[in-house]
Amino acid sequence: MEAIFEGMVRFIGTIKLSDWLDMALMAYLLYRALKLVGRSRAANLGKGVLVFLLALAISDVLHLNSINSILRNIVTTGVIALIVLFQPELRRLLEQVGSSRLSSFNPFARVQQASVLEATIEQTVVACTEMSASRTGALMVFERNIKLDDIARTGTVVDARVSSQLIKNIFFVKAALHDGAVIVRDGRMLSAGCILPLSHNTNISSDLGTRHRAGLGMSENSDAVVVIVSEETGAISVAIRGMLKRHLTAQTLEKLLKNELLPSASDEGDSADKFRLRLPWQKKTGKEADDDANE
Repeated sequence: MEAIFEGMVRFIGTIKLSDWLDMALMAYLLYRALKLVGRSRAANLGKGVLVFLLALAISDVLHLNSINSILRNIVTTGVIALIVLFQPELRRLLEQVGSSRLSSFNPFARVQQASVLEATIEQTVVACTEMSASRTGALMVFERNIKLDDIARTGTVVDARVSSQLIKNIFFVKAALHDGAVIVRDGRMLSAGCILPLSHNTNISSDLGTRHRAGLGMSENSDAVVVIVSEETGAISVAIRGMLKRHLTAQTLEKLLKNELLPSASDEGDSADKFRLRLPWQKKTGKEADDDANE
């Protein structure tokens, strides 16, 4: 046992700092790749790739030369096919890596931006509360690091300060743009009547309509925060990273938006990790039942 321990110590001593850095970077990249694939519709495709690689390894061990040769030839062309198939996921990953907020280095810009966002959140909460009472459907997308110019181009440019009256006028049932989504960038309404990608999540509850599926789809394909008001029930929901929080009160909605959108947000009690899309057969925990009762 001591010999084994001494051998391990000698082996660890031979590892250089560059080797540790190399392993750490590889582990991080692998973690990001698995996390990206696991929360997207490419999860099943990723599992298929793993099964294919396992079959390739088994054919090599068992010396199944014909099958192994065919599989190796597929691998040489399969890399290009994977790039094409995973194009949305790869694009989203590169956008996340390349996106940054230069204003984070300017304390004065951060203070000014926080003030604008606070006013935007306040007006949004007022509008959503009133639209919830009148059962007026609404769909608002708050852009964060990943820019949504492609989505904004599907609608009509507004470029206006966010106000509760403007939000209610846009989503008025007889308004021309009420069926689409509103894109909010840096506290200003960028465009309205935008078309969002629908979610492909097969576990979504059947009582959720197209508006909720569009909100979830937008949150799956970006880091945006999406606010949804149901036209049927008046319930207010928020979608983040493919997860949905439903039946929010005005106070809860305001707190969630501040935690997610304000640069100085530090309260982790309502972070996105607490968001969940509960399946119909899943039971509520005691704390969740108490929270819903309070709402």
